[in-house]
Amino acid sequence: MTHAHELPIEERLRHSGLRPTRQRVALADLLFAKGDRHLTVEELHEEAVTAGVPVSLATVYNTLHQFTEAGLIRVLAVESAKTYFDTNVSDHHHFFVEGENHVLDIPVSNIEIGNLPEPPEGMEIAHVDVIIRLRPRKA
Repeated sequence: MTHAHELPIEERLRHSGLRPTRQRVALADLLFAKGDRHLTVEELHEEAVTAGVPVSLATVYNTLHQFTEAGLIRVLAVESAKTYFDTNVSDHHHFFVEGENHVLDIPVSNIEIGNLPEPPEGMEIAHVDVIIRLRPRKA
């Protein structure tokens, strides 16, 4: 059985309901080529420019949000001023290294969450994001 993440980029996009345009394919290639990662719009745009992909910052922003809506990636809001896009859509949590703006995955099996509040009427909990902030120890 082939999983969606094992398909070629064009097939993954089609499978997610997106037309595999040249820019989407180029951005998806950059995004998924290095395994699980956490990128901002600006970081992916810089990678695209370095790779010679002619794409605007607005196109990268729009494409990442289309990928999010299609379930290919997920949004990780660590700070109000910085949003990361996570290529790992499985249930997991994160370390955030303050001052370095670096995000690391924590496997979900390493954290046990209990005693969650009842959601409001007609709502259900989709998932819980835990972000553990780290900083270097002071000597």
